[in-house]
Amino acid sequence: MAKKNIAKSAKTGRFVLGSDRFAKISEVEGIRLTAAMKKRASDAQSKGLTAEEYRRTIIRSHRKG
Repeated sequence: MAKKNIAKSAKTGRFVLGSDRFAKISEVEGIRLTAAMKKRASDAQSKGLTAEEYRRTIIRSHRKG
């Protein structure tokens, strides 16, 4: 199996995980992405949302009433 490079952001010096790798790590932790979570992530990516906008979208989806 070929080793994949993990992207490192030049601006922050932090590592960036792709959605596939994040899903694999989450699964090891016992967290599985639901269809709604996958759709929300896909929509955010297609709309080009910033990380902060995406966090607000997630928070809104979990608010009650």
